[in-house]
Amino acid sequence: MSRRCIITGKGVLTGNNVSHAHNKTRRRYLPNLQVSSMMSDALGEMVKMRISTNAIRTIEFKGGLDAFMLGTPNRKLSDEARRIKRRIEKAAARA
Repeated sequence: MSRRCIITGKGVLTGNNVSHAHNKTRRRYLPNLQVSSMMSDALGEMVKMRISTNAIRTIEFKGGLDAFMLGTPNRKLSDEARRIKRRIEKAAARA
């Protein structure tokens, strides 16, 4: 499982630990990823995703998972997010 958010694309960054003596050793900055279940009104079920806390805030701000996915262009979404978006679009078309 990669350490990458499927919504925002945030991943691991690298940098240096710098000691008081100015010795530098490489380190990794990990994104704050959480396993989150979001309710999809169109699907009528919870969708489980591994997303960053920033993405959780964005989805809530945009009005929920369905509104966020339908309002975001495909080029900005990962493959897994595109699959969820297609499921939501098909369910919305049926309703």
